[in-house]
Amino acid sequence: MRDVKEQWHSLGWDEALLALDSKRSGLTETEAKARLLQYGPNELRGKKKTPPILVFLRQFLSPLIYVLLIAAIISVVVEHFIDAGVILGVLLLNAVVGFMQETRAERAMEALIQMAAPKARVRRDGGVKLLPAREIVPGDILLLETGDRVPTDARLIEVSNLKVNEATLTGESMPVDKHTEALGEAVPVADRKNLIYMGTIVTYGRAAAMAVRTGMSTEIGKIATAIQEVKPEKTPLQKSIGKLSQYIIVIFLGVCSLLVVVGLLKGLGWFEVFLLAVAAAVSAIPEGLPAVVTVVLAVGMRIMAHRNAIIRKLVAVETLGSATVICSDKTGTLTLNEMTVRRLYVDGQWVEVTGEGYVPEGEFHRDGQILNPEGEPSLTLLLRIGALCNDALLIREDECCSIFGDPTEGALLVAAAKAGVNKEKLERTFPRLDEIPFQSEKQYMATLHPRDGGRVVFVKGAVERLLSLSKHFLKGDEVAPLGEADAQAIMQANISMAEEAMRVIATAYVDLPSELEELRDQDIRGSLVFVGLAGMADPPREEAKEAVRLCRQAGIKVVMITGDHKVTAESIARQLNLPSGKAVTGAELQQMSDEELSRQVEYMSVFARIEPLHKLRIVNVLKSHGHVVAMTGDGVNDAPALKAADIGVAMGITGTDVAKEASDMILADDNFASVVAAVDEGRAIFNRLRNVVFFLLSTNLGELLALILAVLFVGKAPLLAVQIIWVNLVTDTAVAIPLGLEPKFGDELKQPPRHPKVGLIFPGLLLRIGFMAILMSVGIFLIFNWAQARVSLEEARTIAFCSLVAFEWFRAFNARSDEYTIFRLGVFRNRWLIISISVAIMLQLAVIYVPFLQVAFSTVPLGIEKWGIAILAGGSLFVIEETRKALFPRLFTLGKWKPLQKATT
Repeated sequence: MRDVKEQWHSLGWDEALLALDSKRSGLTETEAKARLLQYGPNELRGKKKTPPILVFLRQFLSPLIYVLLIAAIISVVVEHFIDAGVILGVLLLNAVVGFMQETRAERAMEALIQMAAPKARVRRDGGVKLLPAREIVPGDILLLETGDRVPTDARLIEVSNLKVNEATLTGESMPVDKHTEALGEAVPVADRKNLIYMGTIVTYGRAAAMAVRTGMSTEIGKIATAIQEVKPEKTPLQKSIGKLSQYIIVIFLGVCSLLVVVGLLKGLGWFEVFLLAVAAAVSAIPEGLPAVVTVVLAVGMRIMAHRNAIIRKLVAVETLGSATVICSDKTGTLTLNEMTVRRLYVDGQWVEVTGEGYVPEGEFHRDGQILNPEGEPSLTLLLRIGALCNDALLIREDECCSIFGDPTEGALLVAAAKAGVNKEKLERTFPRLDEIPFQSEKQYMATLHPRDGGRVVFVKGAVERLLSLSKHFLKGDEVAPLGEADAQAIMQANISMAEEAMRVIATAYVDLPSELEELRDQDIRGSLVFVGLAGMADPPREEAKEAVRLCRQAGIKVVMITGDHKVTAESIARQLNLPSGKAVTGAELQQMSDEELSRQVEYMSVFARIEPLHKLRIVNVLKSHGHVVAMTGDGVNDAPALKAADIGVAMGITGTDVAKEASDMILADDNFASVVAAVDEGRAIFNRLRNVVFFLLSTNLGELLALILAVLFVGKAPLLAVQIIWVNLVTDTAVAIPLGLEPKFGDELKQPPRHPKVGLIFPGLLLRIGFMAILMSVGIFLIFNWAQARVSLEEARTIAFCSLVAFEWFRAFNARSDEYTIFRLGVFRNRWLIISISVAIMLQLAVIYVPFLQVAFSTVPLGIEKWGIAILAGGSLFVIEETRKALFPRLFTLGKWKPLQKATT
């Protein structure tokens, strides 16, 4: 057997048979068994699975998890078993979520495997057998008909009106006409019309084909391999939390060491020093952070679901907010995926048709004036031909309409319905007597009907073909000879619509004698009366235009990646006002080296006739430029790119199971506008998380600094470890969660995109954390120092404890924004924060006044004057920060969107 690798499309079918030592009658069972041993079964193989227990344990390999495990151990040491249980519960929840997400690649592989046809009709030993698809080998002759799922990649050797839906593989929105002729070598996958591919579906006709590639060697097999090879990268949020946990570990070790040294220098015993180190460790660790982050992201998921964005991966909620490039499919996402007649050319005049999609509502306009089709015989005849020479059905439902059949024919039906031309009623008056079905070689379809005691043939097809068959054309109410000038005018109209990426269908008719019962090609050849042209296109979504505008405003680049033709893609790009840039085809992309593509990718905005693995290459190049890439897709061909992108967005309506399993997010309405809405929500969520981190870390740092100051100058800790844990796990968490539910301010898409290297923590935020922590720690130290000289140590600690909690209550309102004052945000706009602070106040009062809690937390009852000290201290800090926002709102925005540039010498 000859090894022709990828060039099966360039061989004649007879050469292909020779190359695989096969014949039209098929292989023998003996030959098939030998080849099954040689090539292996025709199935997709997954890589060796990691045992579930190892996948689960892998979730604990994180610096923040180590820190929290230390916190849990410390809680056990100080006999605070409830807090230890809460921390361990949070860790378990995070591990379960991570475990579920890590199995997505395996489920994507399983979905791919399910796409393979379970059975196939194959010629073996001179007969036809129904075999399991896994037993097909190269050289087998397959028999296919309408509705069959293609079991493997095959070279066509016989076809009869064959059309194959390859949308899941190539992204081509229309069924592809197939043939058996040899093609040139440099032909992209989408244009190899003499090959059929595993997982695609025969929508019309029948064929015989020879299997040329099986299993992992097929186009889908290559995609399966690509899915396995894509290594998931950490999201910006995961990277930010990783860095944060590293900082916490450094602070934890440093402060513990410092306190041990200071304590020993102050003459404290080893046990007292150990208790100080425990208090410092508990202060340094934000125990509630993982729980709060999980809740904030989960609530974000629910909000996005209401906006038609279903999140499959928790951290993807935030990742969308940092997207700098959105790579979007065209068909169904930026467009309606509903072919619509936009323009008609009849009687030498243009008629515009309004309305979008399959809803039969719209008007006909000529020269800007509304036109009544009933008074226009030529126009009515064109629409009537489009409705009767048609195999599609318009299905009317309660609130919407759909098409059963070919999208092109569906568009003609809808256009006719807009003029009141009803196919069902017409067919009762003009029943179909015979037909010549569409064939790609003939390029037309013809139907025979009775009319006025005779017969009439209605024809639709390619413009050039119908012109060559026409002798006359319809001019007003009369039939006139078709001269060269008339034909040129029609061709110019055809070119005009084609330049606007419209698919153009010509219509014609011919009257024949009543005795004609059987329609033949020669009955219409050279005798047609040319009627007019219908130009149709898949129109862009109106909401997509606004979404693209919002992306431009938000500093996000939108890139169109489609399997459709270049001229169509460029037309849609113009209508959507996509950023100006170069349009590149898959063939041109194939010729570019990685270095050349890397140099030019920033100037490209449209990619057309793209093959499956091209998308993966585009995503990887964009990511190498530092972009956070969101990728939309619906087909099997999109799966590797969806998985490789920072966030993969699958279509919920038209998306395949493979695409959905490989994605991070699913659009319930397949609408590009929902992607932008998710970006908007993602940015808001990231802002909320920053507010939460500011609130929690300023608390921890304030506690640490107060501890250091008190030990250094007083020789005693102002707070016990159990009190700090109460603040960190109960008070802080109760307040931090509603901070994560802060309503959007509305300017999220007016801000520049956040640079990928800028995480939750940025220089301005660190300065703000330090500023607030210093004020708070100094306040707690002064109050404790004043109190311990006047009252018992237990009461002094209780006053410091309540002062710290009061600081938290007021600071929660400060944390709602780093720029806007509480009055601009709305004092009561975040009602959950008001409720949670009210609950926190009641819990704090219980700790101070309920006897058994007094014992547990070493507190004593306080009088109103002591509470006045705590409230006054917290309120003063609140006033200072709100005044700062009013006077210097951008004081702490340093490095908020872009990393600081290093100085050069």
